[in-house]
Parts: sequence; structure tokens; C-alpha cells
Amino acid sequence: MHTVHVAWSDALIDYDFGPGHPLNPVRVDLTIRLARELGILGADGVHVEAPAAADDELLRTVHTAGYIDAVKAASADPDTVDFAHGLGTTDDPCFAGMHEASALVAGGTVAAARAVWSGAAAHGVNVAGGLHHAMPGSASGFCVYNDPALAIRALLDSGAERVAYVDVDVHHGDGVQAVFYDDPRVLTISLHETPRTLFPGTGYPDETGGPGAEGTAVNVALPPGTSDAGWLRAFHAVVPPLLRAWEPQILVTQHGCDSHLEDPLAHLALTLDGQRESYRVLHDLAHELCDGRWVATGGGGYALIEVVPRAWTHLLAIAAERPVDPVTPTPPGWRAHVSSRYDRTPPQRMTDGGSTTFADWSSGYDPADRLDQAVQATRTAVFPAHGLDPLY
Repeated sequence: MHTVHVAWSDALIDYDFGPGHPLNPVRVDLTIRLARELGILGADGVHVEAPAAADDELLRTVHTAGYIDAVKAASADPDTVDFAHGLGTTDDPCFAGMHEASALVAGGTVAAARAVWSGAAAHGVNVAGGLHHAMPGSASGFCVYNDPALAIRALLDSGAERVAYVDVDVHHGDGVQAVFYDDPRVLTISLHETPRTLFPGTGYPDETGGPGAEGTAVNVALPPGTSDAGWLRAFHAVVPPLLRAWEPQILVTQHGCDSHLEDPLAHLALTLDGQRESYRVLHDLAHELCDGRWVATGGGGYALIEVVPRAWTHLLAIAAERPVDPVTPTPPGWRAHVSSRYDRTPPQRMTDGGSTTFADWSSGYDPADRLDQAVQATRTAVFPAHGLDPLY
């Protein structure tokens, strides 16, 4: 068994909406370069495999045939404007080869999930994945095909009966929630900035699952400005107790790092160190609850050089069971590449110097605190469905 299956080929960089678009593939290129230079991808037990593109049969397990046809048409004619399918918008402009590039990302996440479910690997990672906004019949929020949803569907089709999905992107994981909202076999948990101030405008605590699946959609809507201590307090107050009650067979996670204080598209204030701590805890929960079965993807993240490569290199290192000490210097070769290619000053260490200390929920609930109000709203909405006391 491999320690981790990493879905990667340089062709994944082809998922590219063009110059000026926030979702620049430089972020995944620099992630892989950094992980290689730190020795993570060449370590024992790390299996790097070029993915095959998801075929139409696989894509149709989540997406409508009409939408797939629309993506193919837009892929052949990048001047297409198809608002009915979310294509040709500012968020999701069409580009040549869009279908092929999007299907490759999807294929990578599904392959990682299948490797974990089959026992070929303990963990699976696709840092190019995490395109969680795509809906069955439309593109949305920089996302064409919803690779986390496709991976979860593949797991269900392979016999999984209890899948947990945890999404720590600053934006609500609306597409994955929508696909499985009525499916009692899938628990979706999303921690995100409140929809009052951020796209996509969904993810309120009262979105809890459809008929027969009550309590299986969980949303923690955090106030703008939430930093490491508050975010980790919220995370620990909701995620571990629900996962332990749910007893999943496999854990699928999305690790958008746009919750960072330097991210230009949102308003939370985490450091790299707070984000890394969430990766560590999710890894440990997979081992505690799922015999280690863990599938992780990237997601959002628009501080392309300063944050994303370091964040997802930590994710890869944790999945490889070779965590990188946060005080580790970034390698000279990587720094030189960033400086010469992008004329930017690269980060010098694998840390922001942030603290991961937080007040556990057991320390008491403050009804006047905006963060505690948000957490309590979520616990009140879903904890009773899982036999948990929302107050303690």
C-alpha cells in the first residue's frame, strides 16, 4: 500500500481561465515545485500518478448530459456565451480545451478516491481539485466540473455507505452540498465566511439537509475578520464531534486556503499556521475514524505566491506522513524560481509565525460574541439530529 496517491501531471495546469483571472494555475505549479524541492513527492510511500480524464459516463454521475455537451461546445468555441449553463461569464469565461482540462481535474480526484477506497493508498490528494461550486447543470465560481462531488459519487457507487465531506474553503461548498442534500449517506460540513458578505450567498445554519437526510448538511457561517483562534474554536466545536457521531468510512476534504488574511477575495484572517493545523486535525480524524482513509483536494486561494504553495505543500506533507516543521526555510531553488519568473519576493519560511492556541468550546459559550453566536446556531441546527447536545 502507498502512503499517499498524488494525482499530478503538468497537464493539470491547463485548467486556465486566462490572464487576469484570479484562479491562476501558477498556484498549483508552485505548490508542486515546492513539494518536490522539499523532498515530499520523492519520499518513500508517495505515489505520483498522472490522471486520466473523466469520461462522459463518469461526468454524468453528477452533471447533466446537456451541461456536458454545453461545456464541450464552449471548449471548441471559446467565444461562447451560455448564461443558462454558467459559461462565458466573468467568473467562468470559456477557453479552448476547457472540457478536457476540467475532465482531467475531475479524473484526478476520482482516481485518488478510488485508490484510497481500494486500499492501494492510505491517503489521496489532488491539489488541482476542489472545484466545489460547480452545479449539476452549470458552471459557477471558477468551477466547471465538481470533482469532489464526482469522487464522492464514485465512492458511493463502489459500495461506501457513510462518506463525510469537510470543506474549509472561505466560500460555502454549495455545489457539493446541493448534489448530496437529499442523500443520507453523505455528511457535508462547510466552514466559511458568512454568506451575508461573500459569494455564493448560501451556507446558512438552517440549511441542514433534505427530507430523510436531516442533519447531514452542516454550515458554519463565520463573521468577517475571524482569525486563527476563533476559526479553530469554531472548527473544534463542530467538526470532531459530528464526525465522531457520524462514524464515516472515508473522509473527503476540500482545502481552499482563501481564508488567509492576505487573500484578496475574502475577509477572514487566518495564518498559514492555522490552516496547517486544520489539515493536521483532519488527517488525525481520518486515522481515528476511517482507518486512515482520507481524500484531500485543493480549492480556492488567490494569494498565488505568498500563501497557496506553502499551504498545500503542508497538506501534501501531512498526507505523506512527513509533516514539514513550520520553521523550515523555503528552498533556495524555489525562491530563485519565484524571483526570476515572477519578479516577486518569495516567502522565506513555511510559517507565518501564527499561533494555533484557541479556547475550546468547553470553556463556555459567550452569547454576546459574534463567533460564538455563529457556532451555536450551527450546533443548535444539527447536533440533535446526531444525538448530540448543542450546549455542551
